Amino acid sequence: MSSLKEIKSRIASVRNTLKITSAMKMVASAKLHKAQTAIAGKLPYEQKLHHILAGMLQDDDLQKALHDELGFGNPHGHSPVVLQDISLDELPSKDKVSRVAIVAVSSSSSMCGSFNATLLKQFDQTIAQLLQGGYSREDVDLYVVGKKIADHARRLGYHVEGDLSEIAGKPDYDAAVELADVLVESFSCGEVSQVILLYSHFASTASQPVVRENYLPLALHDYDYSDEPVDYILEPDSLQLVRSLLPKVLKLKIYTVLLDAAAAEHAARTVAMQIASDNAKGLIAELTLAYNKGRQQAITEEILDLAGGSLN
Repeated sequence: MSSLKEIKSRIASVRNTLKITSAMKMVASAKLHKAQTAIAGKLPYEQKLHHILAGMLQDDDLQKALHDELGFGNPHGHSPVVLQDISLDELPSKDKVSRVAIVAVSSSSSMCGSFNATLLKQFDQTIAQLLQGGYSREDVDLYVVGKKIADHARRLGYHVEGDLSEIAGKPDYDAAVELADVLVESFSCGEVSQVILLYSHFASTASQPVVRENYLPLALHDYDYSDEPVDYILEPDSLQLVRSLLPKVLKLKIYTVLLDAAAAEHAARTVAMQIASDNAKGLIAELTLAYNKGRQQAITEEILDLAGGSLN
């Protein structure tokens, strides 16, 4: 059994750790509140904008105009977006798509529970599925946000095309626009035929599931347009409006993904620090009980020694 001095030292050590985890929880909570406010303001706007664009592109005349002027829908054209009925998380095969790009978002720091481990596991599964689909490592371009995923990819021997780890946890719109421009340019030039996003989604403070979805080509099948379309009066005309909306939708999507991942990271860290603080409090209670029992036992032994000496 540990001595009373050792137990007392452990209690002091755990209390110091509790102060650290409590402080980290408060900081993470403050950052989470800020991130929640940011994503709550941007995500509905981005989704509605995407929905409006998808609704406009259901028009056959507009699709024909885009095809005639911009090559929209033509696999040999130069449009950055191709209207295809693909699943949000569908992975391509080598015989259909020659090259793919993956944008993976993790955190740059630890102390956030299984947040990074879950994303890295999904990343490994995605890579494994691509390799089973006939791809080689050279057929996959990686763009990473966060030191954890960057280090993991390099350990596996992958070449990282773009590393934006400096904005992990603190999204920057200009950096998001720059990344979106690179991805769109790579797609429109035919360097890659599909772009896949991999990030943690902030569902709630206790839940941050990893999301895998296609960024390009634009998947528009997930919107339900079974009702009769509304005959809007558009000014300027629909073609010019789509020209303006397309780049905004693509840039805003990257930015909202970064905001979403940042909120998920802060939520995971808040929960992890809360669990650590609760565990520290429980350990302190156990050590305090052991200390009190040991102290009581020592007092009892002293009393017995004194009683035994007086009888002699």
